Amino acid sequence: MNKTIVTSLIILVMIVGVTAYLNRGNIADRQEMQDNAQIILLENGEEIKTVDMTFIKKQGEKTFNKELDTSETGPEIQTYTGVLLKSVIEEAGIKLDNKTQVIVKAVDGYTVALTAAEVRKDDNVYIVYKNNGEYLQEKSKGGTGPYRIVIRDDQFGQRWCKFVMEVNIK
Repeated sequence: MNKTIVTSLIILVMIVGVTAYLNRGNIADRQEMQDNAQIILLENGEEIKTVDMTFIKKQGEKTFNKELDTSETGPEIQTYTGVLLKSVIEEAGIKLDNKTQVIVKAVDGYTVALTAAEVRKDDNVYIVYKNNGEYLQEKSKGGTGPYRIVIRDDQFGQRWCKFVMEVNIK
């Protein structure tokens, strides 16, 4: 009986070791995919700049709490990390002063229209890439990222946009 238990434990340890060895690159690969994730910025439909995670993070990363209440879950406090959308837009060389609308488009075709005033407002519209300390995964992996728009003044999160790929400033 003792030999069976010891043999079983040795086999389990070997399986865990082989699995860990085979998956050792997944974390690095996931980080590389995050760093390469891009958002296309357009002004009046004309492409101005394509930005990646490095560009976005340079605009002043902030972590904040926001309550998320969905039809599937009750209200839950989530901790998001991201940057102000207006900072990304302005650093790309697009002026928000004379604009009226910001259209955010997702990989799946979902589109959200924001007023330029909402985007200009301090501490309001963020491009987030982390939720509760974890990078957002892409849609194909069951995630809501790699980028998501979170509007702090939107009480129910109904105009938030997952899978952000394009922002058109008009």
